[in-house]
Amino acid sequence: MHVFVTGGTGLIGRSLVKRLVMRGDDVTVLTRQSLSNEHSVTYITDIGQLETAADVVVNLAGEGLAEKRWTERYKQKIRASRIGLTDTLVSHLTKVGAPKVILSGSAIGYYGASETQRFSEQASPGLGFGANLCVDWEQSARVLDQQGTRCVLLRTGVVLDKHSGAYPQMTQSFKFGVASWMGRGNHWLSWIHLEDMVNGILHCMDTDNISGPVNMTSPQAISHKSLSQAVSIKKRCFVHMGIPARLMRLLLGEMADELLLTGQNVVPNVLNDTGFTFTYPTIEAAINALET
Repeated sequence: MHVFVTGGTGLIGRSLVKRLVMRGDDVTVLTRQSLSNEHSVTYITDIGQLETAADVVVNLAGEGLAEKRWTERYKQKIRASRIGLTDTLVSHLTKVGAPKVILSGSAIGYYGASETQRFSEQASPGLGFGANLCVDWEQSARVLDQQGTRCVLLRTGVVLDKHSGAYPQMTQSFKFGVASWMGRGNHWLSWIHLEDMVNGILHCMDTDNISGPVNMTSPQAISHKSLSQAVSIKKRCFVHMGIPARLMRLLLGEMADELLLTGQNVVPNVLNDTGFTFTYPTIEAAINALET
């Protein structure tokens, strides 16, 4: 197939492109970087350079939510990089030919925060900047429903990878013998190993009866403190401590409350119900791989 990927040089995109090439697909990648074309991979820097219809579109582009303090200016940049880009993408795809399938990024922030609820794909959206962002982002992609495109919305949890993304940041203190967590540590962390994330995208791509929202998380959400305890089994730590919530709010503002000090227990019902098998269903299995 011809697969068009936005965000193809990011954490998820890089691994996905490698897998697509391995299985024989032709890939076009939208990137801000100037890269030379490779076997089966064409790099473009503007959506307008996509001149013919793709069979599948995977839309992963967007500014990092946890990279900077959420100033009003940065929140506008986040929305433009997701909603604005998706609007432009959908408009262009309508001109050159709608794909058979679009898999478009979203996030479990759609559900807002709760310590007691379990969120399946059927749950209603929550409140806050992150939830509103996801609602609008998903709506932008769903315009292609009207063109007969199968639309899959990837509501993604925290993606764990050994070398980049959230995991190295969350476990940085462990290098110095300090097992840490954020705030009280009892809030939910719905996570997924990078390998399962990529396998899940391919599963959704190839399974014709999957459409609409799909929770891209492992079957077992954990608390932040439980993550710390699981990592400390692999790394020798002399101190166990939480990072005070007041300090995190002082340093990071609104982003601390929405991303780091609260969470949600998200269950991947669609993946489970359509026969997907997780390579790393538990945090212990994931950490064993990450710390190897």
